[in-house]
Amino acid sequence: MTKNAKKTKRLIVGISGASGIAFGWRIMELLQSMPVETHLVVSPAAEMTLALEMDKKIADLRAMADVNHPFKDIAAPIASGSFKTDGMIIAPCSVKTMSEIASGITQSLLTRAADVILKERRKLYLMVRESPLHLGHLRTMSTLSEIGATIAPPVPALYAKPDSLDDMITHTAARALDHFDLECDETYRWKD
Repeated sequence: MTKNAKKTKRLIVGISGASGIAFGWRIMELLQSMPVETHLVVSPAAEMTLALEMDKKIADLRAMADVNHPFKDIAAPIASGSFKTDGMIIAPCSVKTMSEIASGITQSLLTRAADVILKERRKLYLMVRESPLHLGHLRTMSTLSEIGATIAPPVPALYAKPDSLDDMITHTAARALDHFDLECDETYRWKD
Protein backbone atom coordinates (compact mmCIF):
# COMPACT_ATOMS: atom_id res chain seq x y z
CA MET A 1 0.00 0.00 0.00
CA THR A 2 1.44 3.35 -0.99
CA LYS A 3 0.76 6.59 0.86
CA ASN A 4 -1.30 7.82 -2.11
CA ALA A 5 -3.46 4.69 -2.39
CA LYS A 6 -7.18 4.87 -1.56
CA LYS A 7 -7.73 4.71 2.18
CA THR A 8 -11.02 3.12 3.24
CA LYS A 9 -10.64 3.54 7.00
CA ARG A 10 -9.38 6.26 9.32
CA LEU A 11 -7.73 5.40 12.64
CA ILE A 12 -6.21 7.55 15.37
CA VAL A 13 -3.13 6.09 17.05
CA GLY A 14 -2.08 7.61 20.34
CA ILE A 15 1.18 6.82 22.08
CA SER A 16 1.65 7.83 25.72
CA GLY A 17 4.75 7.69 27.88
CA ALA A 18 4.18 4.31 29.51
CA SER A 19 6.73 1.58 29.04
CA GLY A 20 6.00 -0.55 26.00
CA ILE A 21 6.31 1.94 23.16
CA ALA A 22 7.25 -0.97 20.88
CA PHE A 23 3.53 -1.83 20.72
CA GLY A 24 2.62 1.57 19.26
CA TRP A 25 5.59 1.45 16.89
CA ARG A 26 4.60 -2.02 15.63
CA ILE A 27 0.95 -0.97 15.19
CA MET A 28 2.12 1.89 13.00
CA GLU A 29 4.34 -0.49 11.01
CA LEU A 30 1.48 -2.94 10.45
CA LEU A 31 -0.85 -0.15 9.34
CA GLN A 32 1.57 0.77 6.53
CA SER A 33 0.29 -2.07 4.35
CA MET A 34 -3.40 -1.43 5.04
CA PRO A 35 -5.94 0.93 3.45
CA VAL A 36 -6.03 3.06 6.60
CA GLU A 37 -5.49 6.79 6.98
CA THR A 38 -3.53 7.15 10.21
CA HIS A 39 -3.62 10.12 12.56
CA LEU A 40 -0.83 10.04 15.14
CA VAL A 41 -0.59 11.81 18.52
CA VAL A 42 2.55 11.25 20.60
CA SER A 43 3.02 12.59 24.12
CA PRO A 44 6.31 14.26 25.15
CA ALA A 45 6.86 11.42 27.63
CA ALA A 46 6.44 8.93 24.77
CA GLU A 47 9.20 10.69 22.86
CA MET A 48 11.52 10.14 25.84
CA THR A 49 10.40 6.53 26.19
CA LEU A 50 11.09 5.92 22.50
CA ALA A 51 14.69 7.00 22.94
CA LEU A 52 15.12 4.96 26.13
CA GLU A 53 13.41 1.73 25.08
CA MET A 54 14.03 1.48 21.35
CA ASP A 55 16.87 3.85 20.51
CA LYS A 56 14.77 5.11 17.59
CA LYS A 57 14.03 8.60 16.32
CA ILE A 58 10.66 10.33 16.69
CA ALA A 59 10.94 11.49 13.07
CA ASP A 60 10.91 7.84 11.94
CA LEU A 61 7.76 7.17 13.96
CA ARG A 62 6.05 10.29 12.63
CA ALA A 63 7.02 9.35 9.05
CA MET A 64 4.77 6.28 9.30
CA ALA A 65 1.65 8.40 9.89
CA ASP A 66 -0.48 10.02 7.22
CA VAL A 67 -1.16 12.93 9.59
CA ASN A 68 0.71 13.99 12.72
CA HIS A 69 -0.99 16.10 15.35
CA PRO A 70 0.82 18.13 18.03
CA PHE A 71 0.13 16.84 21.53
CA LYS A 72 -1.27 20.16 22.79
CA ASP A 73 -3.30 21.09 19.67
CA ILE A 74 -6.82 20.72 21.03
CA ALA A 75 -8.11 22.51 17.92
CA ALA A 76 -6.96 19.64 15.67
CA PRO A 77 -9.67 17.92 13.59
CA ILE A 78 -9.50 14.74 15.72
CA ALA A 79 -10.70 16.81 18.72
CA SER A 80 -14.14 17.08 17.12
CA GLY A 81 -16.90 14.52 16.85
CA SER A 82 -17.63 15.77 13.34
CA PHE A 83 -14.29 14.29 12.23
CA LYS A 84 -15.27 10.74 11.26
CA THR A 85 -12.97 7.92 12.30
CA ASP A 86 -13.20 4.19 12.84
CA GLY A 87 -11.80 4.68 16.33
CA MET A 88 -8.61 5.05 18.29
CA ILE A 89 -5.86 2.89 19.76
CA ILE A 90 -3.61 4.15 22.55
CA ALA A 91 -0.57 1.90 22.74
CA PRO A 92 0.84 2.00 25.28
CA CYS A 93 -1.63 3.79 27.50
CA SER A 94 -0.27 5.20 30.75
CA VAL A 95 -2.30 5.32 33.94
CA LYS A 96 -2.26 9.12 33.71
CA THR A 97 -3.73 9.00 30.20
CA MET A 98 -6.27 6.38 31.23
CA SER A 99 -7.31 8.45 34.26
CA GLU A 100 -7.76 11.65 32.24
CA ILE A 101 -9.97 9.83 29.74
CA ALA A 102 -12.07 8.21 32.48
CA SER A 103 -12.62 11.50 34.31
CA GLY A 104 -13.44 13.48 31.18
CA ILE A 105 -10.95 16.13 32.32
CA THR A 106 -8.74 16.05 29.27
CA GLN A 107 -5.61 18.18 29.12
CA SER A 108 -4.10 17.24 25.76
CA LEU A 109 -5.12 16.29 22.26
CA LEU A 110 -4.35 12.66 23.10
CA THR A 111 -6.97 12.48 25.84
CA ARG A 112 -9.41 14.88 24.15
CA ALA A 113 -9.44 12.71 21.01
CA ALA A 114 -10.11 9.62 23.16
CA ASP A 115 -12.93 11.45 24.94
CA VAL A 116 -14.45 12.35 21.56
CA ILE A 117 -14.23 8.73 20.45
CA LEU A 118 -16.20 7.67 23.53
CA LYS A 119 -18.84 10.37 23.26
CA GLU A 120 -19.39 9.47 19.60
CA ARG A 121 -19.67 5.77 20.54
CA ARG A 122 -16.72 4.75 18.41
CA LYS A 123 -14.12 2.12 19.32
CA LEU A 124 -11.45 3.05 21.87
CA TYR A 125 -8.78 0.42 22.50
CA LEU A 126 -6.47 1.10 25.46
CA MET A 127 -3.31 -0.97 25.89
CA VAL A 128 -2.92 -0.01 29.54
CA ARG A 129 0.64 -0.67 30.61
CA GLU A 130 0.94 -0.91 34.39
CA SER A 131 1.51 -3.68 36.91
CA PRO A 132 0.61 -4.43 39.59
CA LEU A 133 -2.71 -2.63 39.66
CA HIS A 134 -4.22 -1.09 42.78
CA LEU A 135 -7.94 -0.68 43.38
CA GLY A 136 -7.95 2.87 41.98
CA HIS A 137 -6.52 1.61 38.68
CA LEU A 138 -9.08 -1.19 38.55
CA ARG A 139 -11.97 1.21 39.28
CA THR A 140 -10.76 3.53 36.53
CA MET A 141 -10.61 0.61 34.11
CA SER A 142 -14.09 -0.45 35.16
CA THR A 143 -15.40 3.07 34.52
CA LEU A 144 -13.80 3.13 31.08
CA SER A 145 -15.25 -0.26 30.22
CA GLU A 146 -18.70 0.90 31.32
CA ILE A 147 -18.52 3.94 29.03
CA GLY A 148 -17.39 1.96 26.02
CA ALA A 149 -13.61 1.54 26.00
CA THR A 150 -11.85 -1.76 25.52
CA ILE A 151 -9.13 -2.29 28.11
CA ALA A 152 -6.41 -4.56 26.73
CA PRO A 153 -3.16 -4.71 28.68
CA PRO A 154 -0.42 -6.03 26.38
CA VAL A 155 -0.25 -9.53 27.83
CA PRO A 156 1.73 -12.00 25.70
CA ALA A 157 -0.24 -14.83 24.11
CA LEU A 158 2.03 -17.78 24.77
CA TYR A 159 -0.30 -20.16 22.91
CA ALA A 160 1.11 -18.59 19.74
CA LYS A 161 4.50 -20.09 20.70
CA PRO A 162 6.49 -16.94 19.96
CA ASP A 163 10.14 -17.37 19.07
CA SER A 164 11.11 -13.86 20.13
CA LEU A 165 10.03 -10.73 21.92
CA ASP A 166 9.31 -9.22 18.51
CA ASP A 167 6.89 -12.09 17.77
CA MET A 168 5.02 -11.35 21.01
CA ILE A 169 4.85 -7.62 20.23
CA THR A 170 3.68 -8.28 16.68
CA HIS A 171 0.95 -10.69 17.80
CA THR A 172 -0.32 -8.23 20.42
CA ALA A 173 -0.31 -5.36 17.93
CA ALA A 174 -2.09 -7.44 15.29
CA ARG A 175 -4.76 -8.48 17.80
CA ALA A 176 -5.36 -4.79 18.59
CA LEU A 177 -5.96 -4.15 14.90
CA ASP A 178 -8.39 -7.09 14.83
CA HIS A 179 -10.63 -4.96 17.04
CA PHE A 180 -11.06 -2.60 14.08
CA ASP A 181 -11.58 -5.43 11.56
CA LEU A 182 -8.09 -4.89 10.15
CA GLU A 183 -6.62 -8.21 9.09
CA CYS A 184 -2.91 -8.92 9.53
CA ASP A 185 -1.08 -11.89 8.09
CA GLU A 186 1.03 -11.76 11.25
CA THR A 187 -1.89 -12.73 13.50
CA TYR A 188 -1.70 -16.22 14.92
CA ARG A 189 -5.19 -17.70 15.08
CA TRP A 190 -6.13 -20.53 17.41
CA LYS A 191 -6.86 -23.62 15.34
CA ASP A 192 -9.93 -25.87 15.78
